[in-house]
Amino acid sequence: MTKEQKGIINSFYKTFGAFKELFPMLLGVILLLGLFRTFISKKMISSLFTGELLRDTVIGSVIGSVAAGNPITSYIIGGELLRESVSLLAVTAFIVAWVTVGVIQLPMEIAAFGKRFAFVRNILSFVLSILVAMATVTTLMVLK
Repeated sequence: MTKEQKGIINSFYKTFGAFKELFPMLLGVILLLGLFRTFISKKMISSLFTGELLRDTVIGSVIGSVAAGNPITSYIIGGELLRESVSLLAVTAFIVAWVTVGVIQLPMEIAAFGKRFAFVRNILSFVLSILVAMATVTTLMVLK
């Protein structure tokens, strides 16, 4: 067996190992998507997101701040929200807040870093999630 063939086989095993590690997360995302479609109706979404851009953006940030999970999950939920005609601004704010704000983890963060730091970081992250969403959507509109 040549050195090149050994390298290809080694790469295959490394790729398979990485896929094996990611498979439980992918399965969880697929199951979460099924739960989302089952328990969150279009009526519930339209009652939360009314079409007012600023209000919807703040609601997206609030929901993202309270929800906990990995970024991949937020992309799946964001895609479902877009499919249900929620504005791109609100979905972007949701995703940014999901990743940066941690209301669920706040007690642990206070214990690790102190109350002042934890609150300032979360408040700044919340405000910036709205500003980043506005800047992102504005940039996308300019590029179109």
